[in-house]
Amino acid sequence: MKGIILAAGIASRLRPLTDNTPKCLLKVGGKPILQRAIDNLIENSINDFVIVTGYLKEQIEKFINETYPSLNVEFLYNEDFDSTNNIYSLWLAKESLKNKDFILFDSDIIFDGEIVSLLLSSEYDNCLALKTGINLGDEEIKVKVNSDNSIVEISKEVPTDIALGESIGIEKFSKEFGEKLFDILDEMILNEGLKNVFYEAAFQRAINFGEKIFAVPVKYKFCIEIDFRQDFEEAEKALKNSKL
Repeated sequence: MKGIILAAGIASRLRPLTDNTPKCLLKVGGKPILQRAIDNLIENSINDFVIVTGYLKEQIEKFINETYPSLNVEFLYNEDFDSTNNIYSLWLAKESLKNKDFILFDSDIIFDGEIVSLLLSSEYDNCLALKTGINLGDEEIKVKVNSDNSIVEISKEVPTDIALGESIGIEKFSKEFGEKLFDILDEMILNEGLKNVFYEAAFQRAINFGEKIFAVPVKYKFCIEIDFRQDFEEAEKALKNSKL
């Protein structure tokens, strides 16, 4: 099992916090976001990493090499970080993830490590963490499911009244599914030029082709994606007296 972390984005919506610091290295609750994520995976016995960098990549590589000198990590560079989205960063990892089961997430998520445990112990080979019981709006990646908890639709456009919850951006995929996913990504990137969309569009296409991805509710486990200054402040407040 490999952990793949996508950390290429500029995070312009968080400026000026990200003027000179990549978002994943912003400290929340006294610890960089990226460090929290890596620690959570290590605690779940994942020690093999692929990190896709872009904006201020030297800072990320330096931080990892100094903080985790013995970590088995491969850095990939998305040189088009300023004009592409996470679908392109994921596609760049095709060869690195070949014949590997993997846990995928963006580098701007602060989450309880038990969420990773829930995915790893799930009966489903291909699944994602779902946050339920929250108010949903336009910004969230929303999920509609079948009666067996398999996903029917995943996108920001899912109507809030039929969505079960929000995909928080942490997924577990088998090597078999990964092979099919990267075939889809080849088509989308190489033939259709869809470099600037969310990778959930590829998940949706896989679902449309008959693949099954299941939703795993995270219940009340803490998780938050840092997109805006409000998210940063909310997370800082939540973690102030937390053991996370």
